[in-house]
Order: sequence, then C-alpha cells, then structure tokens
Amino acid sequence: MPVSSTSSQANAVPLPWSGLLALSCAAFTAVMTELLPAGLLPVMAPPLGVAASRVGFLVTAYAAASFLAAVPLTAALRGLPRRPVLCGALLGFAVSNALVALSSSYPLTFTARLLAGAMGGTLWAMLAGCAARMVPAGRRGRAVAIVLAGITLALSLGVPAGTALAGAVGWRAAFGTLAVLAVLLVGWIRLRLPDFPGEPAHERVPLTRVALRPGIRPVLSVTLFLLLGHQVMYTYVAPFAGHAGYGRTGLLLAVFGTATVAGIWVTGALIDRHPRHTLLVALALFTGVLLVLGLAARAHGLLVGAVALWGVAFGGAPTLIQTALVDASGPAEADVATSLQTTVYNAGIAAGSLTGGVALDALGPGALPWTALPPALLALATVVAGRRYAFPPRRHALAPEANVRAQPVPGAVACSARKHAARRSVADGEGQ
Repeated sequence: MPVSSTSSQANAVPLPWSGLLALSCAAFTAVMTELLPAGLLPVMAPPLGVAASRVGFLVTAYAAASFLAAVPLTAALRGLPRRPVLCGALLGFAVSNALVALSSSYPLTFTARLLAGAMGGTLWAMLAGCAARMVPAGRRGRAVAIVLAGITLALSLGVPAGTALAGAVGWRAAFGTLAVLAVLLVGWIRLRLPDFPGEPAHERVPLTRVALRPGIRPVLSVTLFLLLGHQVMYTYVAPFAGHAGYGRTGLLLAVFGTATVAGIWVTGALIDRHPRHTLLVALALFTGVLLVLGLAARAHGLLVGAVALWGVAFGGAPTLIQTALVDASGPAEADVATSLQTTVYNAGIAAGSLTGGVALDALGPGALPWTALPPALLALATVVAGRRYAFPPRRHALAPEANVRAQPVPGAVACSARKHAARRSVADGEGQ
C-alpha cells in the first residue's frame, strides 16, 4: 500500500484520547513524585530531623533507584500483561508518597523514595510502548507527544503548584494528594487502557539483541548527549543568571517552562510528517542558544529570548527522540528499548550536573554554555549521521498496528501465538 494512502487511513482513525491522557497523567505523577522534594527542602528538614541538604538526597535516591532498576525490572516483567504492570507501578507510587506523607523518620522516607524510583524506572519503560501500540504507526509520534506532555505540564505547572499547595496546607498534604492521584489513575487505566499481552518467554528477543539493532545506539547516544548538555546549564541556571547580572532566576525558569509547552505543541503537529527535520531544528536551536548565552548573556533581552528558545527546543526533543527509539525497536520491543533509554537518561542528568559543577568551581559561571556546547554538537552530529536507521526522514515500514484501529474500550487484546509472532517479525523488520 502506498505510504500516502496509509497515512491518510491513519489520520482518519480517531485517537484514543482517554487512554492517552491517562498515560500522560501517569507521566505527570511520576515527575511530580520525583521533583517535589526539591521545592520543599526547608520545610521537610525539621520534621525529619536532618539538614536541608539531606532532604535533597531524596531526589538523588529516586534518580539512583530509577537508574539501577529500569533495565532489570523491565526484563523481569516482560512476560506479564502491560496493564497490570502499569497499575502496579502506580500503586507503588501511591505507597511511597503515602509513606513520605506519614513518616517522621528520615531512613523510612529515604527507603520510600527508593521504592518510588524503582517504580519510576518501570513506568517510564512502558509509557511510550503502550502509546505506540494504541494507535496506527502513522500517528505514533503524536500519541507519544500527548503522553510525554505530562512531563512538560509537571515541570511548568505541577511542581510550582505542588510547592504552593505545600505552603498552604503543609508538605505532608502535598504528598498525600499525590498518593490519592496515583490510586485514582489506577482506576482510570483499568477502565480505558487496552490490556496488551506480555511476551512469551520462548519468543522474547534478548535485551542485547534489542540494544544492537541498527538505530538503537545512535538514539541512546543522542539521549545522553542532549541531557548532558541540558543539565550543565539547567542545574546551574541561578549562578549563571547572577553572572549575567540578571537576578530574577524564577522568571527565567517560568519563561523556560512556558516555552516547553509551546515546544511540545509544535512537535506534536510536525512529528509524524517531518520527524528528522524537526529534531534537527530543535538540536540546532539548542546549539544556537548556547552560543548566545556564551557570547551575549549580559544583554538581558537576548538572555530571556535565548531561554525561551531553549524551552521550545527542549520541550519537543525528548518526544522526538523517544519516537525514533520506538520506531527503531518496533512497538513489540519498545519497553526494553525504553528501559535502556531511562538508564541513559538518568546517566545524562547525573553526568550533566556533575560536569556543570566541576566547570562552575574551576572556571566560573561564564564557562557553563561553553561546557554544554560540545555534547550539544555531538547530539546534532549524531542525528545528521543517523539518516538511514536511527533518524530517517520518514518511517521505513509501518507496524501491523497501522492497519488496525486502536481499541477505544477496555478489554484483553486477543493474541494467538501466530499473530504475536507475526507482530514481532514485522517489528524486527522495522529495526533492520
């Protein structure tokens, strides 16, 4: 069937909005759970009997557990139906946030954060794969964009709102609200998400084979380079703003957060038609922003404008990269590929924060854009070089889901061994 004809059929299929929004809310909950302690360091420290810096370690604990757990937990749970695993991860969030809300013991709170991080690693490995399997291949990018918009909303609106809620009614109530939200999401997902089957043991592609497929490693490399460069600047935006003589760091963060919403919207409109070119523009824009910040940050109008463009570029880049990963792995193996990306993503965050801190101490805030520039250029060069497999102008093949209307109602997805094998065979072909 011609690609244009298939694309027209795909566009005629309505998106399963209820299920996609449920997954987006799950992403929102995960980001809120991860980052909320960062805004509550002074008020959480006295009840837990520790210094504010040790409350900051609660964010570190989440990231470390997510980094360590994503691959092994995803591999161990591959044989189970997706919906119960997703619900189990959300219930893990509920238990963790409830423990944080009730605990006056720092060790117990720290343990609860480790649980949340492990659940986060499992959740992030599933979201894009579930979204991809709910829609035709021609609308896969937009579906992933809708789901990952939950990240953008959490960063731009959720974390500030959560911090304000904690100031009004107490930090324990804020974590209790997150626990209740996770439980409500379990009910929503059970009602509106198809129960995609797991993979029988004898039909699973080994993790190493997934990692070695053409296109997977370039996508993971771009993930690492982008997060490294981004975190060098984002982690230390306050000292950089002070160096530029611009004392309103909160305003810069608000500009960045608002611009990420615009970035995800633009990406959602373009990703299924122009995935490669949209990603190239986003990475080129980020590179240009770093040059402006390095050369002209003391011109405050240019500083604010550059931060806004940075937000637009970064708002859409994760969706573009994750969609490329799902295309390279095929939807059947997307959970495994995304678990690898979750590990790389957290490694990029840690490496970027460390690299930026070293540059800040050794060379001062003015060196931060120049420190972030090499990994940004590496990300751009990797996309330019990955035209054949990782970042093609358009998809080489359509998965079988392209010819099947997404299921708008709950219920198990019937899948005989022969049909399952056929899906995997085509998915393997996508990555070749």
